[in-house]
Amino acid sequence: MPAPSPVKSLVGTLKMLDGRTIPQFGLGVYEMNDADTYSATKGALEAGYKHIDTAEWYENEGQVGRALTDFCKSSGAKREDIYITSKLMHNRGYDAALRDLKASLGRAGLDYFDLYLLHSPIGGPDSRKELWRALVDAKKAGLCKSIGVSNYGAKHIQEMVDAGVELPVVNQIDLHPFMRHPDIVELCEKHDILLEAWAPLARATKFDNSVIVKMAAKYNREPAQIFLRWGLQHGYVIIPKSVSQKRIESNANIFDFEISDEDIKELDGLDEYHITDWDVVGVE
Repeated sequence: MPAPSPVKSLVGTLKMLDGRTIPQFGLGVYEMNDADTYSATKGALEAGYKHIDTAEWYENEGQVGRALTDFCKSSGAKREDIYITSKLMHNRGYDAALRDLKASLGRAGLDYFDLYLLHSPIGGPDSRKELWRALVDAKKAGLCKSIGVSNYGAKHIQEMVDAGVELPVVNQIDLHPFMRHPDIVELCEKHDILLEAWAPLARATKFDNSVIVKMAAKYNREPAQIFLRWGLQHGYVIIPKSVSQKRIESNANIFDFEISDEDIKELDGLDEYHITDWDVVGVE
């Protein structure tokens, strides 16, 4: 299946395998302290963002939840208007996964997560099978609306396909022009699993690349906006991180221009398996 067409506004959504929708654009809060998490989350929501991505590992679920609660009180927005993702930190088996999910909800002060992910495939096939069973049951119990995975390689996705289990709606991986993971992307798109980029800006490590600089000048945009527009046009869910309100607003200013097909292909050609953080897609 081809990648979905990019949404045309900050509130645009993509349809997932389970019939639900996910905002294609959001805020990631990886490696933010409590104060920055609260201010960035609330500032993003005030700027019109509808999607916040956190995780047990980030140790800031509570601040995301507090910012969400305060925003809803001050704006009149409803909880169901905002999409919150979190992820399982420890792969310790079925029972522990359910306990950890409930603990994450408690820290966030929420009744449910819109999306809950297995943060990694670490642990082997039997472990992954039990953890996924826990998420399927958690969804049935109403603890989360949709379930997915993160950092899953093609072989891990194929493992799920071969097992005939309910497939994840999302695979959140490292995706940007310098890290394209074509094998993972091809398999996920074949099975209608959305790709989500957890480092759509390559952590600002390639902003000075000559092609990026050229594209930024051509389209009169910032390098970050070129990265984000590339991800948007590939149909990926993108969750750029920033603690700066100016950057939060600038990152979202990508819906009024389009990169040509020729330039997208040139950007695609930058792929060099550039690792920006965690690379576990090849674990057994």
